[in-house]
Amino acid sequence: MPSTLPDGEPAPPSGELPASALGELGERPFGIYVHVPFCATRCGYCDFNTYTAAELGSAPGASRATYADAAIREIRLARRVLGGVDLPVVSVFVGGGTPTLLPPTDLGRILRAVQDEFGLAPDAEVTTEANPESVDERSLTALRAHGFTRVSFGMQSARPHVLAVLERQHTPGRAVRCVEEARSAGFDHVNLDLIYGTPGESADDWQASLDAAIGAGPDHVSAYALIVEEGTRLAARIRRGELPMPDDDVLADRYVQAEETLSRAGLSWYEISNWARSPGDRCRHNLLYWTGGHWWGVGPGAHSHVGGVRWWNVKHPAAYAERLAQGLSPAAGREVLDPFTRRFERIMLELRLVDGLDLEVLDPDGRAAAHAAASEGLLEPAALRDGRAVLTLRGRLLADGVARDLVPTGESLAGQA
Repeated sequence: MPSTLPDGEPAPPSGELPASALGELGERPFGIYVHVPFCATRCGYCDFNTYTAAELGSAPGASRATYADAAIREIRLARRVLGGVDLPVVSVFVGGGTPTLLPPTDLGRILRAVQDEFGLAPDAEVTTEANPESVDERSLTALRAHGFTRVSFGMQSARPHVLAVLERQHTPGRAVRCVEEARSAGFDHVNLDLIYGTPGESADDWQASLDAAIGAGPDHVSAYALIVEEGTRLAARIRRGELPMPDDDVLADRYVQAEETLSRAGLSWYEISNWARSPGDRCRHNLLYWTGGHWWGVGPGAHSHVGGVRWWNVKHPAAYAERLAQGLSPAAGREVLDPFTRRFERIMLELRLVDGLDLEVLDPDGRAAAHAAASEGLLEPAALRDGRAVLTLRGRLLADGVARDLVPTGESLAGQA
């Protein structure tokens, strides 16, 4: 969760949603995201809404020990706000921060609250993120016993000097061993997160990270370009000239390198930054985001979306816990998306997927732009003939620009949902 929140409009203290939003429940999958805002240390590149123990101090309600109780209160609030509609949860994703700084029993309590209030779909995907140094085979076995089906490790790099620039605390081989431990604990689905473009990382360094990740045997790999966020220690070091700013051409080369290496190893892209061994190994929670599903975000700074209404919680764990203790929604603000914005976001998100975007979503100008993009090698011509806009490899490198060219005008969307 980003450390800054949008402006938006005030959210009702009760958390209630417009009838129009509630009326869309049941039409699309529903998931729950749980943000655990605690970290042992803060990485130099991180701009997420996270806190170390020293930063939180003794603020009431900000303790790791009381976090699960506050999160469970919000899950119960979510059930009241969303009413009695049958809404089985198809995916739960616990992110952070470092969720595995909490005991497995606390994470299990949160998951049981979701089950008690909403029910889990029979094949629900239940993921937790984990820093490699925050788990061992015993804790992973406990998480599996509590109902988690998938674990995602923040590997980032296999090179010590790259991890040092990122200020990651684990040793280069630890994430690889974590995959083995997760398999032994009974996890069938394991992801490794990688970052490319770190200052000082060479093509050989990136290849070593890709090779190490593949050798660990995950069924899913995520690879993200390093983004230098204002306010981070990394941004300050670059501003002082201690480190160079990541180069866009280098980032493009690293992405192509990732695509070639991962595809050779049997992992296929299904979203610009994500590769899986089979369709069944794709992250269903993230697919829910990319395909316009509904989700409730639990935790400080967490974002939610239901039926075209998006809202976000207060950032600080103490303020979050205090509101819930008073029976109030922790939402800090919200926005009701207009038809143009909803269509714009659908185009931007679905175009990122290997299945692409249905051309019927576009207006005539957008369809003409799609044909122009195909002629420039940005969209697959065969898919276009089948009525879908699917990015080529070159198109993936320029995805945001391609999507903007396809966006219909506000006037053409007047009155559309």
